[in-house]
Amino acid sequence: MAEKTRYSDAELEEFRAIIQEKLTQALEDYDNLKKALSNVDGNDTADTSPTFKVLEEGASTSSKEDLSRQAQRLMKFINNLKAALIRIENKTYGICRETGKLIPKERLKAVPHATLSIEAKEGKR
Repeated sequence: MAEKTRYSDAELEEFRAIIQEKLTQALEDYDNLKKALSNVDGNDTADTSPTFKVLEEGASTSSKEDLSRQAQRLMKFINNLKAALIRIENKTYGICRETGKLIPKERLKAVPHATLSIEAKEGKR
């Protein structure tokens, strides 16, 4: 029996649903991070006692830096998911970019934006 060279259209649709669900959640999370960074809720040092204002400003800056890093990682994840959707459209989804072999379904379900098989990622080609 010949080795499969790509996933079937039905399998690609199954992966599309998984990716779409993760993308929707990631976009929602990103929107929440943006709101937290822009402080739309108004919870800032201005509504606290002046005694704690200096300490809270430092904590606020640190917190905003953490949120900014989270937002950057999330945006990278979102872009990777969008790229995976494009690969589905091109019917190249699930093909390892180094070995040219199919990435196992289990890996794609766990990491739907993967472009490398475990073997390629670990350098065991």
